[in-house]
Amino acid sequence: MDIADLPLREDLRGRSPYGAPQLDVAVRLNTNENSFPLPKQLVDDIAEAVRDAAATLNRYPDREAAALRTDLAAYLGHGLSERQVWPANGSNEILQQVLQAFGGPGRVALGFTPSYSVHPIIATGTGTGWIDGTRAGDFTLSAENAVAAVKEHQPDVVFLCSPNNPTGTALDLDVVEAVLAVARGMVVVDEAYAEFARTGTKSALTLLPGHPRLVVTRTMSKAFGMAGLRLGYLVADPAVIDALHLVRLPYHLSALTQAAARVALAHGPDLLATVELIKAQRDRIIAELPRLGLRSVPSDANFVLFGGFADAGATWRALLDEGVLIRDVGLPGWLRVTAGTEPETTAFLDALEKVATA
Repeated sequence: MDIADLPLREDLRGRSPYGAPQLDVAVRLNTNENSFPLPKQLVDDIAEAVRDAAATLNRYPDREAAALRTDLAAYLGHGLSERQVWPANGSNEILQQVLQAFGGPGRVALGFTPSYSVHPIIATGTGTGWIDGTRAGDFTLSAENAVAAVKEHQPDVVFLCSPNNPTGTALDLDVVEAVLAVARGMVVVDEAYAEFARTGTKSALTLLPGHPRLVVTRTMSKAFGMAGLRLGYLVADPAVIDALHLVRLPYHLSALTQAAARVALAHGPDLLATVELIKAQRDRIIAELPRLGLRSVPSDANFVLFGGFADAGATWRALLDEGVLIRDVGLPGWLRVTAGTEPETTAFLDALEKVATA
């Protein structure tokens, strides 16, 4: 028996699950993780907090994650309160809850590809129709283009990524404001990589006052280096969070996750110190690419989309043979690399020079 013999939903037949290669190689720069190890003091403090929380694991966790929400609001600033913040098991669960509440059968979501490939996957999983908007040839998204797509399709949910994945560039806020002005449904700005943005880039958090249908999503996986924790969150009007309560699973966020996340936030300054180091390596990659006859997309994230390949897949395999794993995102002629530590970046650039000039 295999999956074809099961009474699977018809719209799931023939689909492939999301996933990036998990290979044991010397340099892994394919999933936009933070390569810097966690400070020992943080690890020790997490172990202590988890040990304390373990003493009450016979009881359900705080269903509202009140203390964690308070800490997240304090981290974000912008005058936010805990009633405007909602955490879950990674930002993907946050996005799923949004579509469970505001999407679903008979409703559609609109995104502008190439963008985060999980958005349409979660749409399918929640029975939400998906519409692909388009970007310009240089992967930018103008206010005019975005507004035209919203007016044409009248989506129930609009996804905007800033910085965009896999291209890396942040949106001007005038694009978000223009979409908010014409959208009849929810507008979700995915800011998973916001902490890595170039100086002067403004967050959609500044637009929350007066926009009750705006949702801004964040994660602790990237800048905080806590990908294994699986903690994402959104910021929105309290009424949006009230709506998510209708679809979230009971006690969805474990006591151990809440405890570890609060400790990580308390160590925020130490963890976020790696952001500037990563940005320096990102900019180093961008500066080195022209020397190899390659080009890149301006990046506000911890990764670089770079291209100019006749066969991107062959280059990806050649780099893997050199012990460097990056990401083939399915864009002809383009590849994506995460900015890692200085030694990892050096290893990538050395390997790239070898295979690009072979």
